[in-house]
Amino acid sequence: MPFQATFTRSLLAVGLSAVLLTGCGTHSVMKDDTVKRTALPVFMLERNIPAQDFIIEARERVYEKFKPATVYIEGDGVAFYDDVSVSDDPTPVDPVALRLAAQDSGANVIWLARPCQYNKGWKHGSQCPSDFWTGKRFAPEVIDNYQTVLDNIKATYGIPSFHLVGYDGGAAVATILAAQRSDILSLRTVAGNLDPRTTAELHNVVYSDESLSPIDFAPAVADLPQRHFLGKLDRTTPPAVYNSFAQSVADGHCMNVTMVDNADHVLGWVEQWSVLKDMPLDCAAPPQPVLFDPTPLDGDKGKTKKH
Repeated sequence: MPFQATFTRSLLAVGLSAVLLTGCGTHSVMKDDTVKRTALPVFMLERNIPAQDFIIEARERVYEKFKPATVYIEGDGVAFYDDVSVSDDPTPVDPVALRLAAQDSGANVIWLARPCQYNKGWKHGSQCPSDFWTGKRFAPEVIDNYQTVLDNIKATYGIPSFHLVGYDGGAAVATILAAQRSDILSLRTVAGNLDPRTTAELHNVVYSDESLSPIDFAPAVADLPQRHFLGKLDRTTPPAVYNSFAQSVADGHCMNVTMVDNADHVLGWVEQWSVLKDMPLDCAAPPQPVLFDPTPLDGDKGKTKKH
């Protein structure tokens, strides 16, 4: 019977790597070293942010307090070793969202890992439940913990508002947060799992109803400036996933989408991000009510009559 979980790129792209690398403490050290080698050269410093249930690893560079920050939310990581075997450590082999953040030269840039990644704590016991990197990745309590993390960042640095960037499953988290908060200025997703139900169907796995889905929040972000980046070679979250989400937005005047050549679900993003991240987030003017009767007045052809 298929496992009750949303399918992610981690299953395919990094599952084999996880099998090869995991199984000893060296693997965790290697992953931590990857984060350090990526974050420290761009002055993103470690902070562990406590929330209700989890301690979320963050890397932060905040040069200008009391100004907006760009927050990157990491992907699902290694959720499974194969089609049915659940990983004992969801830490990503390749933290794509962190590497994207490292390409962002903004004054205030913050990266957030996902629950239980990098051996960060579960506050109700010694072992983080695997549900939170499988069927409950986007559960209401997970989103609530991220609400607390963003509030902590605001209080710590006086940050008034956020630009959110989500990669893979982090795009789902970012989209739901954007729908629920009033302090989000924009949304960008990269290879985003914007409709986990459709993604699950495409890969013949069963979607877990313990998680929320961005598609159910799509109308709430209709007026938010946003751009969604799709990899032309992505077979994990192909265009059908984005299309399903876009069709659920009642008014798409703020929806911008870019198909990126030479990018699949994991590869090709970091090299192009310095250009992609600066693409405009235009909101076209939404449809306006008709204020004038287009019927010309007698003897006054071409003019209109005001109601």
